[in-house]
Amino acid sequence: MSALWTWDEATAATGGMCTTYWSATGVSIDTRTLEKGDLFVALADVRDGHDFVSQALEKGAAAALVTHVPEGVSVEAPLLMVPDVLKALEDLGRYARKRIDGKVIGVTGSVGKTGTKEMLRTALTGQGNVHAAEKSYNNHWGVPLTLARMPRDTDFAVIEIGMNHPGEITPLSQMADLDVALITTVAAVHLASFSGVEEIAHAKAEIFDGLKGNGTAILNADIETLPILLNAAKKVTSSIMKFGATDGADFKMTGAYVSDTSTKVIFDLLGQKIEYTLAAPGVHLAMNSLAVLAACDAVLDDLNDSIKNLSQWTPPSGRGAREQIKMADGGQIELVDESYNANPTSMAATLDVLSHSEAKGRKIAIVGDMLELGPTEIELHRGIAQLDAVERVDQFHAVGPMMKSFFEDLPAEKRGVWVAGSDELAAEIANLLETGDTVMVKGSLGTKLAKVVDAIRKIGA
Repeated sequence: MSALWTWDEATAATGGMCTTYWSATGVSIDTRTLEKGDLFVALADVRDGHDFVSQALEKGAAAALVTHVPEGVSVEAPLLMVPDVLKALEDLGRYARKRIDGKVIGVTGSVGKTGTKEMLRTALTGQGNVHAAEKSYNNHWGVPLTLARMPRDTDFAVIEIGMNHPGEITPLSQMADLDVALITTVAAVHLASFSGVEEIAHAKAEIFDGLKGNGTAILNADIETLPILLNAAKKVTSSIMKFGATDGADFKMTGAYVSDTSTKVIFDLLGQKIEYTLAAPGVHLAMNSLAVLAACDAVLDDLNDSIKNLSQWTPPSGRGAREQIKMADGGQIELVDESYNANPTSMAATLDVLSHSEAKGRKIAIVGDMLELGPTEIELHRGIAQLDAVERVDQFHAVGPMMKSFFEDLPAEKRGVWVAGSDELAAEIANLLETGDTVMVKGSLGTKLAKVVDAIRKIGA
């Protein structure tokens, strides 16, 4: 495997000092997933990464990026010494961006960032070397890490950019130096840090601060805050494409037909009717796929292969992935894992998919607290009970103090159990499900509903 980083390049990028010669084939911030030949970056987070440098080197790390020689590590060990590890990681990211000739697509939005990133990875496959983070690495260390891991021969890079406070997206988008900036949507998310949806739109529009002057902005034509996004985009570029069901959208959805396992999408592009099928159910996924095709159109000469590739896309783990859990009696449960994140918009979308399922058995939703919603969090949780989709779901189990208000507003016949924490529900879940059920698990990551998902899998085991 060719070197991703050599000691001289890393020194040039960071201005640091190397204790010896080395070359690395990857970059890691976690000794649990570190591979032989990686450059270990000793970030300070919950634990100080310097505490793990010795372990990283024992596992075969090519070198470690540090501020000092850690305790128990030889002064002759391969180290890249810098004043600030996070700043040095950012420097590596910027250097990696400058040394590629490929196109970089930035993705942000209140909902759908990771799924859209993965759709883009799939859509671009076979049309060049594609680079994107394996996980949802979209924050102040995730973006530079993704860039620092980018191979020299990358043709297309997809960079997910997130935020929960104003001012976070600008430095990350500038670091990525974007050819395409895509905003999936703007919704009531992270309201603990914003006065309302309009302020969130201004924060999302920061992605254009890193868009090249000849780059392309891709916007959702169906949202009320479109004028805010358009105004920001026009200050940077004249190349703007819109997707949606609204007249005036360049990629205009004219139909989305959802089954239990797929979504047939029909859209109009410059008067041409185009059809394709996603291997996952959901109108919201169909809309995201139009954003993906708009991004592909900005970096490719032809969309045919991208359209074909989309039929191979499936949702990532924790974001709508489906699996069949075989039961002892020979039957099965269908599990829809949405346990990675939740907000009012995504909760409504996934409940709608569940409610329209053609399942022969019960439709059951396990819902957890939606976090970072600010002073109206209780009202937003109670509002979920008023959705039309609730009528078509047979039973709800709820987790968390805020979901208690939602649970109490449900019709009595739809109430399963409410518990304060995921551990309680995980311990009880085998008694709450039966063969033939379709069960959707949805909640914010901090609610830890992944424990419930694991418990459901163990029913089958």
